[in-house]
Amino acid sequence: MPKRIYELATIIWDYHQLNHEIVKSDYIFVLGSNDERVAERAVELYKQGLAPYIIFSGGVGELTEGLFNTSEAEHFAKIALDMGVPKGAILIEPESTNTGENVLFTRRLLQQKGLTPRSFILVQKPFMERRTLATFEQQWPHMQAIVTSPQINFDDYANDAISFGDLINVMVGDLQRIRFYPECGFSTPQPMPNEVWDAFERLVSYGFDQHLSTELAAKRLKSSIG
Repeated sequence: MPKRIYELATIIWDYHQLNHEIVKSDYIFVLGSNDERVAERAVELYKQGLAPYIIFSGGVGELTEGLFNTSEAEHFAKIALDMGVPKGAILIEPESTNTGENVLFTRRLLQQKGLTPRSFILVQKPFMERRTLATFEQQWPHMQAIVTSPQINFDDYANDAISFGDLINVMVGDLQRIRFYPECGFSTPQPMPNEVWDAFERLVSYGFDQHLSTELAAKRLKSSIG
């Protein structure tokens, strides 16, 4: 990877992470994805006694269609069971297809079961920490939540499931959504240093635009000329 692209990607990777201190909570809330390390991180937290229950949320998303034989939630739950988490400590929400639905459908599931949580540990991929929390804050205001992810750095994240190129494309697309989703009512506004947005613009100019929303790209163009 060219040094300049690596430097720009690292700026965005670091911005996406919030590095919250993990405290005991009522539930570990796992948002489904194509990265099984997210499920493993949730089990690690459970075994540390940080919450008595794990919620796995996720149907079939853009990155998991054809990847698993079941929904993301069911696949992650099986990983947890295989790692020793008891079935009674697991809740499954298998219908959601995006981050907003992860929150809304899980909230509905808990309400249907008469459960009244006061706090959550959200678990997602490292480069989706900020977007996950921003979405949660919008869809479930006034609920206490912290966010964490597999403890892995940018250099070591890519594997057989995702190349560095694909990783950068996804990170760039997520940054675009963090910037413009508040205008759509999907998430809360997040502070964004100029250095981060400049890194976004440069990576897009280098061709890392495969995960961009065309609708949001129009907003970006309008904002740049307005």
